[in-house]
Amino acid sequence: MKLYDAIVLTDKRYLEDSETDAYKHNVFFEDFLVLEALRLEDLKAQRLAWDDPHFDWSSTKSVIFRTTWDYFNRFDEFSLWLSKVTQQTRLFNSETIIRWNIDKHYLNALKQNGIHITKSFFIEKGSNTTLKEIHQQLGWTNTVLKPCVSGAARHTYKIDSETIEAHELIFKDLIANEAMMLQPFQHNIVTKGEISMMVFNGQFTHAILKKAKAGDFRVQDDFGGSVHEYQPTKEEIIFAELAVKACPELPIYARVDIFTDNNQQIALSELELIEPELWFRHYPKAATVLAKAIKEKLN
Repeated sequence: MKLYDAIVLTDKRYLEDSETDAYKHNVFFEDFLVLEALRLEDLKAQRLAWDDPHFDWSSTKSVIFRTTWDYFNRFDEFSLWLSKVTQQTRLFNSETIIRWNIDKHYLNALKQNGIHITKSFFIEKGSNTTLKEIHQQLGWTNTVLKPCVSGAARHTYKIDSETIEAHELIFKDLIANEAMMLQPFQHNIVTKGEISMMVFNGQFTHAILKKAKAGDFRVQDDFGGSVHEYQPTKEEIIFAELAVKACPELPIYARVDIFTDNNQQIALSELELIEPELWFRHYPKAATVLAKAIKEKLN
């Protein structure tokens, strides 16, 4: 007999609330909103670190990935755990879609399904090419380099004709160990920001606007980015829902990051299906939407 209906997964750094660290408090509070919403749906729910060594994962009907924000720094360990836990319980989102979404090559799959993505050039692990050669081949001058498996802007660099030489050694070290991707620098992300659209079970609920701090191009709060209320257009909502429905299977939660590209078109920046920040604190009703969807799936 299962003891729990759902376990909300976090990173052990965020198991406890904090009165002095606003970032940790927000993580705890948002997970709390999900936990309470599940319980209000009469689901037996608990919150644990994904790497809890003592918990029997077969004792729960499901696990919900929420704030497992150390997984990309412990990827090998996480991958092994993922393979084991999916044999013991149901994952939201599923192992299949998590593994698909972990690697940013998924952007090519979405493009093939008709979703407009930012231009992307993938450089496979072990490549002997140089940044200068790639830029000359593509005819790009201002670009952003990032790993194909990453999070929180890890090893994300803005490159131009004046800085390309300085990044060659960094790139050589990185490409020896992992695949990378290069994209044209998107000026509108700096001037207008990036929009995050939250979609649950295929339906849009709410959105926020992320802006980089002055002098930076990264919108993540790790680098001083700020979050603002945002009311999306009908076109943006349709785009976000179509992007989610273009996945190999319909995820129960998704964050669709979009922006206006250099050609003034709505473009997909990222599709976050593993452990995205979903800003429940800006729209607590979304936690109820998620909880009802989980209950429906379990039944």
